[in-house]
Amino acid sequence: MKYKKTDLISYVLEHHENAEEILTSFGFHCLYCPMSQAESLEEACIVHEIDVNDLLKALNK
Repeated sequence: MKYKKTDLISYVLEHHENAEEILTSFGFHCLYCPMSQAESLEEACIVHEIDVNDLLKALNK
């Protein structure tokens, strides 16, 4: 499965076995708060000033 920048954080957490570890390593610490569940990877990266392409590389290894 290839993850995209439009995928919701909640979707990635449900489908990627290492999502929590990867997202946390990029500085995402509020993974289960209500706001983040409806946020796309791209939106979260903008808020956290992270390059979404770097995150996608890590998720899609």
